[in-house]
Amino acid sequence: MSLHLTYSQENELSALLYDHREAFASDKEPLGAIIGHEVDIILNIERPYPPLLRIPAYPASPKSIEALEIHIKELLDLGVIRKVFHDEEVEITTPVIVAWHN
Repeated sequence: MSLHLTYSQENELSALLYDHREAFASDKEPLGAIIGHEVDIILNIERPYPPLLRIPAYPASPKSIEALEIHIKELLDLGVIRKVFHDEEVEITTPVIVAWHN
């Protein structure tokens, strides 16, 4: 909560968030659970892609591969991503970027 809120505002905000708790991520619904609300996301698939997206691929380290496998399985299980087969045509695929934080 913000230090700029009054005690009354904090209570109102807490009640509002609690009343709509289903909309937020939890251990059972890690991506949130807003039902009946769609969001249009526009992806740019026009070539040429921005220069930062044109970095040559390179092999991942064993540590990176292990982390990737865990996260990819989680995203597959949640239905966020799906496997693209070699004979399947898709408009866009997403590269994987590993960013380690100390």
